[in-house]
Amino acid sequence: MKGQKRIRDFYSSIGSMKTGNKNSITDVPGVKVGHVTLDDGEIKTGVTAIIPHGRNLFKEKVVGACHVINGFGKSLGLVQIEELGNIETPIILTNTLSIGAAHEGLVKYMLSMDKDIQSLNPIVCECNDGYLNDIRGLHVKDFHISEAIKNASSEFEEGNVGAGTGMMCYGLKGGIGTSSRIVNLDNREYIVGILVLSNFGIMDDFMINGKFVGKELKDIINSENQRDDKGSIILIVATDIPLSSRQLKRVIKRVNPGIARTGGFIGHGSGEIAIGFSTGNIIKHQEEKEILDIKIIDESKINKVFRATSEATEEAILNSLICSDTTIGRSGHKVYSLASFFHEF
Repeated sequence: MKGQKRIRDFYSSIGSMKTGNKNSITDVPGVKVGHVTLDDGEIKTGVTAIIPHGRNLFKEKVVGACHVINGFGKSLGLVQIEELGNIETPIILTNTLSIGAAHEGLVKYMLSMDKDIQSLNPIVCECNDGYLNDIRGLHVKDFHISEAIKNASSEFEEGNVGAGTGMMCYGLKGGIGTSSRIVNLDNREYIVGILVLSNFGIMDDFMINGKFVGKELKDIINSENQRDDKGSIILIVATDIPLSSRQLKRVIKRVNPGIARTGGFIGHGSGEIAIGFSTGNIIKHQEEKEILDIKIIDESKINKVFRATSEATEEAILNSLICSDTTIGRSGHKVYSLASFFHEF
């Protein structure tokens, strides 16, 4: 993030709402992100970890929700989020064939952090980086998960790093992107932050701020990377606004217009999955009371949160593209960075 050119270095604004200080998911207090990047010849893959807060997450769970937009995906942990409405582990992103290693690594990490754990719900999401990465080589190992978690910080790189190392988006180099928006409620500023792992879309459809730039790009770039939309996007929504799990589920559905604003139409073979958490309510693993006090938003004011989610999603996707570098991966496959062509439009 620090020192990287982002979409606002080329466009003064995306949407109308104000961003947080870093324009990042880590503007939500306590949230951190860490990467492990595996980038060596035909190996273009890695791990990204999202940490909701810095305490024992198993003992102090956050309110959670998930939304499957199109279910062509292999994510782990969604069933329990849907049923219980909370999240009790870091969220791990990696490639499709490495979800097993990521699951084992996350379990080992959590067991090392808490001697009382007998059961937990590890959350792992994936996109397929097989065009650029030797995905069949299974290069992500379980120990990379704890490394990514230990690397977590409020400042992190975007683009082709971590889980985004081998990803493509709209026929260009995609990967990790983030953005945030400020929401004012009861004279207090709250944050909605988005992190995406982008690996979807067709170049013809690509838009920036309502302009179809993909058609111009297609005239310049070799058509080798123009495929049917068989990619995926994982979207992590974080906020400190107090929400119930039901309200949070409504909020994270608003990533859909953000995806559409960049040109995505949610293809048949694409795995679009959103996971959200709110740090505004903490659910203790062992509560002392039988009746709990939970704060929630007045739902007549929730449109502010919907707009924030949509705008931040759009900008996070664009940041995942503009922050990525041109990459040559498996079998000599070459994918260009959006930044390489910005002077064209």
